[in-house]
Amino acid sequence: MPQINCQLLTGYDKKTKKLLAERITDATCSAIGTNPALITVAISEILPENYMRDRSQKQPSKSPPLADKIISKYLKAMEERDIQLAKSFLNSEFLIKCPGGLIFYSLEDFIEWAKTRYKSIMKDIETIDLSFNGAETFVYCHGTLKGEWLDGSSFVNVRFIDKFHIRESRIVQQEIWNDLNVEKNLK
Repeated sequence: MPQINCQLLTGYDKKTKKLLAERITDATCSAIGTNPALITVAISEILPENYMRDRSQKQPSKSPPLADKIISKYLKAMEERDIQLAKSFLNSEFLIKCPGGLIFYSLEDFIEWAKTRYKSIMKDIETIDLSFNGAETFVYCHGTLKGEWLDGSSFVNVRFIDKFHIRESRIVQQEIWNDLNVEKNLK
């Protein structure tokens, strides 16, 4: 029955502290294979004037944007073809890997290629799952696609999964898997 004590500088909001406790619980479950109901996480706060590192007092840092929110906003911007907004979520090293081994280094090139496949596309997201490795986050987003082919016919319920790699609150990579080619061949 693990009991985990965590100390934070005073100043983080309730939502951030709750998220921290949930993620500590999840990490503990993953590391030692115990039931979350058996894990106790206690967060205590230290006043900034009672804390020093490297001979100077510190203030709490600002909580970063949540990875699932970054992805939701990015995908909405892409769906609406608001390329400037979509680009604001990207790291300078960004790339997209598509089915068939295609790799794109800019959103503009990806969209030009997509124009040769369909007129429009939308994602119905079923779930967004997060995974962490140090300061990096991996986001798995899956659901179904719907849209319109170049000939004007429609497609619906086409499975997709996107994997995103996020570093410093910016998307470094997007990997796309879907059944669009299967759907197109069935048409």
